Amino acid sequence: MTYAVVLAPAAAKTFRSLPAYSRAEVRDALERHLRHEPTRVSKSRIKRLRGMSQPQYRLRVGEVRVFYDVTREAVQVLAIVTKAEAADWLARHGTPGTPGGAG
Repeated sequence: MTYAVVLAPAAAKTFRSLPAYSRAEVRDALERHLRHEPTRVSKSRIKRLRGMSQPQYRLRVGEVRVFYDVTREAVQVLAIVTKAEAADWLARHGTPGTPGGAG
């Protein structure tokens, strides 16, 4: 199954502000990892976020972190942030999951 990759307005703005090299890396990673198997967790690249109902996943692309949710037909990219900003972004924008949940 092929998923549509949809960037939230804030993620699109951040994506456009990245240096050209980083933008190319992120674009390639979105296509390679999120277009076909966005929920396939890997040791270093894709991580399911525990204790969070939103965002559900994090994709690592060098020093950039992509936070996203997966629906039936689309991958919704919520944020593209640097590694240094990732914890702060999650604290401000992440939605904690229910205790004892599967996340």
